[in-house]
Amino acid sequence: MDRRSALGSLLFVLGLCEICTGFVQENCIDYKLQFARVFSVPGDVAMLNSTLVCPKVFNITSLPYNITWYNSKTGKEMRDQPGRILVRRETLWFLNILPDDGGEYVTILRTPTGCYRQATKLVVDEPVAGECGRPRKAGQTLNKGVTDMLSCPLKDYISTLDSYNITSSLEWYRGCDRIVDGTEPYTYMDKTKLKIDGVELQNNGSYTCTLTFTIGGVTGTVSETIDAWVREEYSMVPQVHEPANEIIKAEIGSNFTKRCLVFVPCVGPPFAEVIWIVKDEYIFETDPAEGIYTSDKRSWREDVPRKGVWIERMLMISELLEEDFYINYTCQAISPRGSPRQYFTLLPADPNIILPIGSVFCGVTALFIIIVIIYYLFKVDIVLWFRTAFPVLYTNKDLDGKLYDAYVAYPPPCAVGYSKAVETFAIDTLPEVLEKACGYKLFIASRDCLPGQAIVDSVEENIQASRRLLLLYTASTFISKRHTSSTSSNNNNIISKSSNTSGNTEGKAGDGGSNMCFDDSEDLYQDTRQQLECVAAMHRALLEGSLKVVLVELEEITPAQLALFPESVRHLRKKQGAVCWWKNMRSKQRWRTCVRRRGDEEKGGQDMPLSPPLSPSFRFWKEMRYHMPVRGKRAVYPEKTAMLNL
Repeated sequence: MDRRSALGSLLFVLGLCEICTGFVQENCIDYKLQFARVFSVPGDVAMLNSTLVCPKVFNITSLPYNITWYNSKTGKEMRDQPGRILVRRETLWFLNILPDDGGEYVTILRTPTGCYRQATKLVVDEPVAGECGRPRKAGQTLNKGVTDMLSCPLKDYISTLDSYNITSSLEWYRGCDRIVDGTEPYTYMDKTKLKIDGVELQNNGSYTCTLTFTIGGVTGTVSETIDAWVREEYSMVPQVHEPANEIIKAEIGSNFTKRCLVFVPCVGPPFAEVIWIVKDEYIFETDPAEGIYTSDKRSWREDVPRKGVWIERMLMISELLEEDFYINYTCQAISPRGSPRQYFTLLPADPNIILPIGSVFCGVTALFIIIVIIYYLFKVDIVLWFRTAFPVLYTNKDLDGKLYDAYVAYPPPCAVGYSKAVETFAIDTLPEVLEKACGYKLFIASRDCLPGQAIVDSVEENIQASRRLLLLYTASTFISKRHTSSTSSNNNNIISKSSNTSGNTEGKAGDGGSNMCFDDSEDLYQDTRQQLECVAAMHRALLEGSLKVVLVELEEITPAQLALFPESVRHLRKKQGAVCWWKNMRSKQRWRTCVRRRGDEEKGGQDMPLSPPLSPSFRFWKEMRYHMPVRGKRAVYPEKTAMLNL
């Protein structure tokens, strides 16, 4: 019996030793004790996290693995205990810390090819009696006179809980007093930060952040205390203002300069350095011979609107080469608070298209002006040539049922405004050129009117049968006899008449004025045909638009004489102008009425016969042909083209 008892005791002792030393004896790669400790107090939640699950330890994407936690005091494997312990792979949770929980906890990670070992230390401190917050405090500084922040050291807890999809809430305390979010000067920021506006010396003190959450069915808290002190000298995170992540275009072969402008909010000296980086190389050279070089740093202080120091450093390129383009030039501000950077990219400048575009625009404008001037000066010649060269573009007027190309209207003998010279021009000159030389067919009443035909019927039928109406007139054609004497002396182009034949019938007729279309006085329109021609022509031209009236002005009309013309004639003359015989004859032969020659007086005041050039190429006849119907060759179709308006 004694032997059996001794043997059992021996086996029990050996079993305990195996349990205590089994995980130690396992042949694993040992990563020793983690440098970072986990500090806690009784009643809080504590989280221990192994760093073995890392690509630097093994290939976590291709190798399966399992993790086991052990208590180094007992050598036992850590397992879930409701309300006390929770094991989540590489994370070990203590849901309610006890004073005896302090010590080292070992993680063993096993894979098919090996195992790895690491220890993590948990330190449990007793709270200080009469003091709020944790006994161990993290130190952080606040900068006086600016907006600064305190950062809660519980970021790892929050990120791990977020990975579990567990919500948590964070509250801040100053000493033992809870800080309400939004109460000046405090604001909760980004889950883990407390913003303090306008930091002053009284903001010194201890601040505690407490995280509350529910895990494993237990609602617990974990806290960290920060010992904050305010300093009057500070240097904040630099702000890079230039460059601004931009694209800059420059000419190849030119020199180039760009500045890096940094503002460092600070009181006292700025703890920041500004440097240029090109192709991942720092630029320190200040010698232009290097091609790409920098200037010395220049700085100046600013107190308004914000205290700080501006720092400027120039980047200069002596001559831009092709390899200098399409790369980033980075300016970086290096400081303990942070190292922000901004860059710019160089691109070749766009071709200067302003000069060629301006040249083309000016050329097109000049060409347009020249074309307009040429067309204005030679419009008649251009249109006549076009009609001659392309007759197929115009309809054949012979098929429109009209008998005449133009109806010639002028004051007949014994009518108001009658002139022998005008009659000669209408009966002899017009047919000589327009009919014989140009092939047009004219209706001239004194020549083509049937004997005994009623005047009304003759005028209506023959105007209806004509494509144009040529209205020949002089200064006296539309002027009544009460105005003749007052205006004849002002007109230098009125046809010469004898001043001694006032009793002559023709002289009376010539002195008698006429307001052919609209004047109802009893001494006007002594000739019925003349009145009917004018009324019919103006009605069709101005009201119906069925007839084109061509005004043929045989002598120059003064403004005073024009004011006495019928309103319809003045309107038509202003609207479409007139073919002026006297303008075209100015260089050849002018009508003279007021300046009388001695030979005229000897002839008893008779009109001098006209001796115009009879060539169709004469300017006057070109204008007449321009207004006459086009002699086209195209058959008549309902549609019309723009060419027909030429």
